[in-house]
Amino acid sequence: MKKLSELKVGQIAVIKEFCNDETFIKLMEMGCVPGELVKLEQIAPLGDPISIIVVGYNLSLRLSEADDILVELVESDVVLNKK
Repeated sequence: MKKLSELKVGQIAVIKEFCNDETFIKLMEMGCVPGELVKLEQIAPLGDPISIIVVGYNLSLRLSEADDILVELVESDVVLNKK
C-alpha cells in the first residue's frame, strides 16, 4: 500500500484505509470512503495541494491530508473492465 500523496499524476488507486480519524470523518462526507476509486489529476506547481477525482468530481487536498489516506494502485485495464 501507498499513501495517496505518493501517487503520480494519472495513477488510479482504491482507498484502503485512513490513518487519522479526523481526516476520515472530513473526507467521508465528500465521498472518500474505503473501496472508492481515486485518480490523481493534478499537482500544484509547488507540490501542495493536489487534485484528485473521486465519485465523479474534483477534490483538492493538502498533502498532509493525502498522507493520512492509504491506497492500493490498480491497473487501468481493471478500471476499464469495471465500467
